[in-house]
Amino acid sequence: MVVDFYKYQGAGNDFVMLDNISGTYNSLSTNDIARLCDRRFGIGADGLLLLSKDDRFPFRMIYYNQDGSRASFCGNGARCICSFAVRQGVVAPNEPFQFIADDGPHSAVAFPDKNWVDLLMTPVKTTERVGERAFKINTGVPHYVEFVDNLDQVDIMAEAPRIRFSNRFAPDGVNVNFVKTIGPSHIAIRTYERGVEAETLACGTGITAAAIAAAISTNTRHPFLVSARGGDLQVRFNDLGNGAFDDIHLCGPAHLTFSGHSDNIV
Repeated sequence: MVVDFYKYQGAGNDFVMLDNISGTYNSLSTNDIARLCDRRFGIGADGLLLLSKDDRFPFRMIYYNQDGSRASFCGNGARCICSFAVRQGVVAPNEPFQFIADDGPHSAVAFPDKNWVDLLMTPVKTTERVGERAFKINTGVPHYVEFVDNLDQVDIMAEAPRIRFSNRFAPDGVNVNFVKTIGPSHIAIRTYERGVEAETLACGTGITAAAIAAAISTNTRHPFLVSARGGDLQVRFNDLGNGAFDDIHLCGPAHLTFSGHSDNIV
């Protein structure tokens, strides 16, 4: 199969993007997707997204992890596919639009001249404390958020899998985030993503979960600047109290890095 692809990144979180409005890539298997995302034998990415047709919305976002497993959502992937949808003429630039993902409907606005996307996330109905400095929060996918004092010294490949595969979060596991408070409304984050099974340079749903956890911990209602290893993103929200949040916006960069085609990967 000839695959026409686009490579996007948002704060270093990188994705293979395929225009599937015509259904060209409906037959891709789990192994095909994993191969496309492989950094040695394929294009290389943290995940793959299909820009697909939907009867009610301008497009449907379908997201696959690096290992080919399907996930309900990806924050940075969503911001990138919104930018891609503008490029493909599916939605208009600089104007709000809606789309659907496996976790439900979303709205967004993409500013291609600034390589910037403002994405509305799904509401958070509950948050769960799972330790003195730790939370479990679902922001489209489940996240464990733990506050630490020495973020750079965390051995994430030793600590995160222990949490990700623990019995407490079985059977599906969680994404794991370690967070440090930098200043008022400013935090830094490192994330281990399930499906990638490694640390990524950024994770949009993790960044959102971390900002919400920080808001609860500090009783702060101001927007948060979140510094990931691949760049900074902004999160703003409406705190409803009792661990519930709505009007949650994840804002940040979304860049097309290159495009091409291949007939020998899958």
